[in-house]
Amino acid sequence: MLWLALLVATPTVAGVLAPQVPVDPVTGVVGVDPPKLTAEYWIGRQPQPDQQLLDRAGIAAQNARMRAEDPAIHDLRALPASMPAGMVRKEIQSLSAAPTRTLYDMHGQALDAAALDALQDSLALEAVPATVAVRYGLVTQRADLRTFPSTRRVFSTTENHDIDRFQESALFPGDAVAVLHESRDRQWLFVTSERYSAWIEKRHVGLGSAQQVFGYGAHGPYRVITGATATTVFTPEQPQVSQLQLDMGVRVPVIADWTPTTPVNGQLPYTGWVIQLPIRTAQGALALVPALLPRTADSASDYLPLTPRNLITQAFKFLGERYGWGHAYDARDCSGFTSEIYRSFGVLLPRNTSQQAVSPALDRIAFNQGDPDAKRTSAVSQLTVGDMVYIPGHVMVVLGHVGALTYVIHDTAGGSWLRPDGGRVAARLNGVSVTPLEPMLASDTASYIDRITNIQRVRPRPATAKQAE
Repeated sequence: MLWLALLVATPTVAGVLAPQVPVDPVTGVVGVDPPKLTAEYWIGRQPQPDQQLLDRAGIAAQNARMRAEDPAIHDLRALPASMPAGMVRKEIQSLSAAPTRTLYDMHGQALDAAALDALQDSLALEAVPATVAVRYGLVTQRADLRTFPSTRRVFSTTENHDIDRFQESALFPGDAVAVLHESRDRQWLFVTSERYSAWIEKRHVGLGSAQQVFGYGAHGPYRVITGATATTVFTPEQPQVSQLQLDMGVRVPVIADWTPTTPVNGQLPYTGWVIQLPIRTAQGALALVPALLPRTADSASDYLPLTPRNLITQAFKFLGERYGWGHAYDARDCSGFTSEIYRSFGVLLPRNTSQQAVSPALDRIAFNQGDPDAKRTSAVSQLTVGDMVYIPGHVMVVLGHVGALTYVIHDTAGGSWLRPDGGRVAARLNGVSVTPLEPMLASDTASYIDRITNIQRVRPRPATAKQAE
């Protein structure tokens, strides 16, 4: 009864009123008691936890639509053999533009004109040849994608060192890239992957022919990483594949005809899976070598069925992981979190929140600033597990409803809600968290629901009249 008594709207927030909800004394978070921090709690609330939301053929069609319709997805196989210099420079400059705001280094010093000039000089744009021959490669380990060819970390403030403004994303072992340019020091490559274009350290890419690159993993059998991460077996014989981190959804080929009595890097393989991984040779070339993935690693022979049970289970495998802007800290941010959950089902999503939110390939519900409050509250009441809710710069994955509240799991740097006296509490959640949606505040005057821009769903799309003919 106390819970219901406190579930009253406050007039201090405009638009869709944020309810005042009690903070749990155990968790210290609004509306979240310990049972809600378990996957079993949310699975138990699903009426049909094992119903397939989209079957394998449906996912294949969804991915084909994504590749055909979403401009954020790059078809590397469709790239021309060569590109004019102007096109390559434009691609680099669209990412590596000179910063227009003040940025600070780890010591709180603002980047001066000389530092900014050095970053621009590192791009070596004048060295782009008139015609660029596109090269191809495979990423050999989890590697950062950067705004500039530099590991230098920079920040918007002198206090918060979590969000490095030169960190864009990350790529994973086996990811294919098209190489378009090298930095002036020849230690970095400007690459285009399926979902992103940015700078990557050259030492993390093995260069090969298009046939080699696109042939990698083209045929099974496979192991798909279904844990938050998995790690290959330690081996001094082949350091490049020793204790290599593989993140959720990474799919690696299994060498099915490996002779059981033949050691893999000094170890008999019967306790693991003999997988094939790319490495970079001393000459920079791509080579494929065997490695061992323990049978105890959280992996599967194929992508998981897309069901409510599996969606919740996969999301909760990241619970408590530290927030990692742009996949920093060997972790992930909000859109990376969402992408990796869906990648374990074989579903392709754009990399960034802004791109995911408007993807024409998904089942999208869009909101405009002038939409009536009733449209938002109605849409929220109909959210189901796995739906993705977007506010500017952030995405949340729906878990379900409890009473008047809708619960989400999301990778977030922070969160806000109301105190009993009507004041705003700012909490540094800074990780994968479970929260109710309705009480969350985006500012002193707006709730999360006020700020919803889009809802996206991975669901079967109804046939159009033309398709039905």
